[in-house]
Amino acid sequence: MKLENKKQKVASMSHFAKRMGKYGFFAIILISFSMGIGTLGYHYFDHISWLDSFYMASMILTGMGPVSDMTNDAAKWFSSFYALYSGVAFLSITAVFFAPIIHRLLHILHVEDEEKD
Repeated sequence: MKLENKKQKVASMSHFAKRMGKYGFFAIILISFSMGIGTLGYHYFDHISWLDSFYMASMILTGMGPVSDMTNDAAKWFSSFYALYSGVAFLSITAVFFAPIIHRLLHILHVEDEEKD
């Protein structure tokens, strides 16, 4: 997933769309992995249903906060560490998804400056 450097031309729109597809797919994989960890953890440690586990993991991963109380110490430990992981994961996934967009905008601005000189 290499981006063009400042000496190369701006990528065509079709190339950019393919790049966004790759980065978007990678972001979906990261989200799925994170949701899987959360869903399995909440189901295993707190003994709640799969749907409630998925709901809880979704709310924590997006930063909305917990929706139910943890009933035992193991669940509280898992929830604490999953919340810490989720904060980093959410920011990382957002950076992965927006990286090609920000790169393209900065590249376009740089190319325009080069042409004016």
